Amino acid sequence: MNAEGTERGRHPRRPSLTARAGRAYGAIPPTALVLLGIVSVQVGSALAKHLFTEVGSFGTVALRLFFAAAVLTLFWRPSLRMNRRAWTVVLGYGVILGSMNLCFYLALARIPLGIAVTVEFLGPLAVALAGSRRWLDAFWAVLAAGGVVLLTEGRGELDPAGLLLALAAGTCWGLYILVGAALGRHTTEGNGLALGMAVAALVTVPFGVADGGTALVQPWVLLAGLGVALLSSVLPYSLDLEALRRIPPRVFGILMSLEPAMAALIGLVVLRESLPVSQWIAVLCVVAASAGAAREARPDV
Repeated sequence: MNAEGTERGRHPRRPSLTARAGRAYGAIPPTALVLLGIVSVQVGSALAKHLFTEVGSFGTVALRLFFAAAVLTLFWRPSLRMNRRAWTVVLGYGVILGSMNLCFYLALARIPLGIAVTVEFLGPLAVALAGSRRWLDAFWAVLAAGGVVLLTEGRGELDPAGLLLALAAGTCWGLYILVGAALGRHTTEGNGLALGMAVAALVTVPFGVADGGTALVQPWVLLAGLGVALLSSVLPYSLDLEALRRIPPRVFGILMSLEPAMAALIGLVVLRESLPVSQWIAVLCVVAASAGAAREARPDV
């Protein structure tokens, strides 16, 4: 009996997969988490654009969020035992996430990736500027507005509907940042993220089935959808949530300012979507305005 007890003492139970994942996240600097998420989500968006001709924008969104919800639920195995406040945040997060993806993918089908992300980024910029009365912040707003004007004038055939959809996605993105910070406060590890992603999937899958039909169940489409889900949802949203737990939204906003430039670069390399010089300048204007506004933001923003 003593020998058996000693053996058991020498072999403590192995830590769970979620615990090991938490420690792995903790070993990575939060700035690196954000940058990895930026690259991942834009590569995923470029891959998603190749699915549009087969299953449509809604079908691509449905595949992305369905697989993302399945992977996150299996990985985190979230508990449904939460208080009313936590459930309110989770439901709001899921609806915003689903709406943001629907609007963004509709925009992506009409305008280049770099332009879609640049216009969408006005949402986070508005969060950074919210409530400010300083002249410097007014300058950042004017700089961003000038960038948008350059975008629309740099290429005359830009679809106005695509620009409006990107702007709607940007509104959802601004809300995503605020609600994502609340999700990190009211839930632990990836539980809230997994449940929120499931809600987003419930919002978008009916649209996807109506749009994509039986094309959604083709093996290569399912495989591509899984890849989009991992690159565009599972990895970046997990990284964002962990980073928001460890750095202020102000710092997070500064790092996220690189996203439009990264989107334009990946659009050029992966999708061969070249932009004229005026539109590259426009992208850099929005990047500079977002970084400057986030850097000067009040600590409580």
